[in-house]
Amino acid sequence: MAVKKQKRCEWGDRADELMIAYHDTEWGVPVHDDQKQFEFLTLESAQAGLSWATVLRKRENYRRAFAQFDPEKVARFTAKKIEKLLTDPGIIRNRLKVNAAVTNARCFLELQEEFGSFDRYIWGFVDGRPKQNRIKRMKDIPATSKESDALSKDLKARGFKFVGSTIVYAHMQAVGMVNDHLVDCFRYKFCSRPK
Repeated sequence: MAVKKQKRCEWGDRADELMIAYHDTEWGVPVHDDQKQFEFLTLESAQAGLSWATVLRKRENYRRAFAQFDPEKVARFTAKKIEKLLTDPGIIRNRLKVNAAVTNARCFLELQEEFGSFDRYIWGFVDGRPKQNRIKRMKDIPATSKESDALSKDLKARGFKFVGSTIVYAHMQAVGMVNDHLVDCFRYKFCSRPK
């Protein structure tokens, strides 16, 4: 008897094993852990102008280089530490992106202080519940939304860098604030359940 292949979003179906695993286990799953939120924010910012696959392949190197994405530690990175990071071939060695990660860590801590957690702040932009889209074709997945526009504007006003609406929307997809799995993808129903 042949094993029935699970239907995935097109991008998850034509990807390498790392991307398939990311699609099947992480993308679109609601994240309420601040450190994980900071990880995705840092990685999405690093992705600007690149493919997600490129960033995903460097994820473990980013964890090592950016103190397991501990925002308190990253916020204390010095100019000397930043220069050292810029020589690390395991990460994307773009000065603006590396500096942005440190700036964003400092801003992230300020938001935690103001709201009690980054989670409380960011999920407020979707009223605390994932937005459930019902998308049938990849070409219909939006690059931005009114929520990502508002979140991007607020993050920028608070000093965050590399947080344009497209990057922010990708972050929202990654951390499950919006469910953009295609309706016929096997992950759609899982990510539609209340968390």
